[in-house]
Amino acid sequence: MKFAPLLAAGLLLGMLSPALAQTPTDVWVHADSLVDSPKYPEGFAHFDYVNVDAPKGGTVRLGDMGGFDTFNPVLPKGEAAGGLGLLFETLMTPSSDEFSTSYGLLAEALKVAPDYGSVIFRMNPKAKWHDGEPVTAEDVVWSFDKARELNPNMAQYYVNITKAEVTAPGEVTFTFDQTGNRELPNILGQVQVYPKHWWEGTAPNGKQRNIAESTLEPPLGSGPYELASFDAGRTITYQRVEDYWGKDHPTQIGQNNFDQYRIEYFLDLTVQFEAFKADQFDWWMENQARRWATAYDFPAVKDGRIVREEFPQDYANSGVAVGFITNLRRPKFQDERVREALNYAFDFEELSNTQFFGQYQRIDSYFFGLPFASSGLPEGEELDILNSVKDLVPATVFTEPYTNPVSGTPAKLRANLGQAVRLFGEAGYTIQNGAMVDANGTPFTLEILLNGPTIEPVASNLVTNLGQIGVQATIRTVDSPQYINRARSFDYDVIYAGWTQSFSPGNEQRFFFGSSTANEAGSRNYAGIADPGVDALIDKLILADNRETQLAITKALDRVLLHHYYMVPSYTLRNTRIAHWNRFSHPETLPAFSSGFPTIWWWDAEKAAKTGGASQ
Repeated sequence: MKFAPLLAAGLLLGMLSPALAQTPTDVWVHADSLVDSPKYPEGFAHFDYVNVDAPKGGTVRLGDMGGFDTFNPVLPKGEAAGGLGLLFETLMTPSSDEFSTSYGLLAEALKVAPDYGSVIFRMNPKAKWHDGEPVTAEDVVWSFDKARELNPNMAQYYVNITKAEVTAPGEVTFTFDQTGNRELPNILGQVQVYPKHWWEGTAPNGKQRNIAESTLEPPLGSGPYELASFDAGRTITYQRVEDYWGKDHPTQIGQNNFDQYRIEYFLDLTVQFEAFKADQFDWWMENQARRWATAYDFPAVKDGRIVREEFPQDYANSGVAVGFITNLRRPKFQDERVREALNYAFDFEELSNTQFFGQYQRIDSYFFGLPFASSGLPEGEELDILNSVKDLVPATVFTEPYTNPVSGTPAKLRANLGQAVRLFGEAGYTIQNGAMVDANGTPFTLEILLNGPTIEPVASNLVTNLGQIGVQATIRTVDSPQYINRARSFDYDVIYAGWTQSFSPGNEQRFFFGSSTANEAGSRNYAGIADPGVDALIDKLILADNRETQLAITKALDRVLLHHYYMVPSYTLRNTRIAHWNRFSHPETLPAFSSGFPTIWWWDAEKAAKTGGASQ
């Protein structure tokens, strides 16, 4: 889940290079790219988009929903505190003006095997934990092994890595169970590293620490911030580390400019917005069209103390699919015709007219906003790929372009609901005494699980229209902890959720849609998809050896997912809508693929003096 007018498809396609991976093999390199040669050469001074003279100081205050009950970054249970990425670093780190490209951080270089059967990372000898101990290759192996051991999601994500081992002083080798998977070195560059000596040591209270257990002891990190204070479940404050080992590293110069980074938690979204208006935190990312259009007429906006902006950069290199996702683990949703019928009951056009103020686009792809989105009928290499799995995919992918039903008027809605009734009828249901029932007379019911009240008006549209054809649909709105627990255990009929897609789709598609994750608690396979055709396309995608083939396979995968009707697609906005207290500045030119907040922004004392309220 992410923004401005979407970049023209022609521009995006022009950015696709013939080679899928340009990283040289069997030599040490400072950067890794899945798409093109890295922009920044070895020994570069800093990223182009930062202000190297940005002042250090001030506090940035963020708001979040829910709470937290652990600082353990590994466990898949509980609610981990926000901001832990400020403490823990990765082997490589991305730039924000390239896509699918990362540069050495904790690791100064990597070497990829010619057959892509392994990768070696060479540790940066300057990298230090906050206690002064070096970040070691042994830390990397221990962190990787613990993540796989304790978190089923990580075990699945790293399923193709057979082992991690220290193979030379300061070097870590990851060995794969297959060759030709060009994305795995990039994925392993994202491994978050934890201090083995700290987690295996003794806490101040004399108790042996255990990374397999939840903890509220502030953990040791290597990053630009350390955890300074907290009130469990309510607020966290991170303090900038003055002697941070990486402050002069080229990927860190001009970044991490705030002295303090504070997160305030709320249990109610309305209360949270009122707290923002009352200057209890600084930055509000708007997620409701009506509020953006009507709720910003208060004094702080009128006199310029709060600034409203829209940023196109944050979604420029990512796609999104979000909507009402059916849970195929429940028998009533296993019939494709039932799932298709639900889409006919969603009246996006009515919502656009009455709720959305014309701000949103309807999603019609699992890769919406990227050139991987399918359209029309398949042709060329995409058609060849689909023919290679013809017996495993819906026949309609060859004959019918996917389109969402269009309503917006009473007549169109009646026609669409008629189509829904027809599809239910083909699946063995009839309407008796106003209820949609199966052959045994059992009513068809469903419950939509929501995380907070924001989507309730949208879900109500679907519920009301389903009620007109005898389907008993209800909405269950829960708080964040309950939503997280139910989502992890797949305890729902229908969930409002989605997936963010990158400019280089690959291994993560198994985690989203693969059979191996259908019953893996905590996976993002929300629908419980276990389909041989989908699996076959994902396998082909992971081993794609050029960009054109990757593009064709992803379009084929998108088309097959759409024609299985796993989701009632909802809508998106290709801009982030931001309101913030006018105390900050940023580089004149922001990077192509991020608004950069708060990493490359800074406290502006002159603006802050005019704004009043919060101080440094």
